[in-house]
Amino acid sequence: MDIKTFVQVISKIPPHIAVLAKGPTGIGKSHIVHQVADRLNMEVIDRRLSQMTEGDIIGLPELVDGVTRFAPIDWFVRACNEPVILFFDELNRATIEVQQCAFQIVLDRELNGHKLHPETRVYAAVNEGSEYQVTEMDPALLRRFFVTTLEPTVQDWLTWARKGNRIDSLMVTFIEKYPAHLRHTGQIQPGTVYPNPASWDRLNTTLEYAGMKPSQSCGTNFNPLFYSMCTGFLGIETTIAFVDYVKNHESKFSAEDVLDNYPNIKDMVDALTTDKKNDLLNIIVTHTTNNEVTINQVQNACDFVNTCSDEMLVNFMNMIMETKNLPTIRKFHKFLGNKIVEAVNAANNVT
Repeated sequence: MDIKTFVQVISKIPPHIAVLAKGPTGIGKSHIVHQVADRLNMEVIDRRLSQMTEGDIIGLPELVDGVTRFAPIDWFVRACNEPVILFFDELNRATIEVQQCAFQIVLDRELNGHKLHPETRVYAAVNEGSEYQVTEMDPALLRRFFVTTLEPTVQDWLTWARKGNRIDSLMVTFIEKYPAHLRHTGQIQPGTVYPNPASWDRLNTTLEYAGMKPSQSCGTNFNPLFYSMCTGFLGIETTIAFVDYVKNHESKFSAEDVLDNYPNIKDMVDALTTDKKNDLLNIIVTHTTNNEVTINQVQNACDFVNTCSDEMLVNFMNMIMETKNLPTIRKFHKFLGNKIVEAVNAANNVT
């Protein structure tokens, strides 16, 4: 099941029916659960069962009025008191004892007399593949779930990556052009690093932290450490392909690229040299002279222009004025008028 369908389907399933998502590691099961949570306007309590003991679920014993009881864990109390998504990750890598505790929560929606909130949903995820050390799932437990196998598509990942510019634009265009490098699907060799959606996400975060975003590292800006940074997340084969793509990437953009798609290519456009930005501004002016532009296209163009120097900003607006195209001039003036005044005043103060 692809991600879009999965999110739509499980948001329609009643809260008392638990959901089990199967799939290989690194496809972003946790991210997907959070997408469902956003759709349902609920918070997620995320617990990785492979790292938990029985006591981490049932709580610790306490003596109350001469009777020994188990004090519930804080996260379970919250799931009883308010509607949340209780997400059990790596269920099949948990011990038998931990699985049995999870079984009681899934089967009875309670633990040691504490009942889940009626609207709390229980989701779980398991990793599939012979390369993982897993504990055999109890068939009785499986029968209590709505079970589905996640098969995220490349388009699923591209859509997620572009939303809010989560992933560097050059990384996105690489996967779009070479989709086989998103996730390794062949034989797994123990101890070998392979790419998957989660590792691309971690690499993106690491490169941004290191000041080596791919869109700002292409061509002459390439950092020799870039290769070493990538191998730890992607493995050698994908790293070679990605590094070659970044080193040899030549930033050439059309007016339509900026007018229609600036938010998705912002990193690459903003990293252009001053000369290339000037060239692109001239291309945009030429396009607006010969074509009608929408208000959204003008806003995209102005968002780009606002990343340029004041001198370039003023020159761009002068070129727009020279087109004598009044509807277009009015649209650009709406977004740039105040900025032009500020730039001119700043120049006058300097002189």
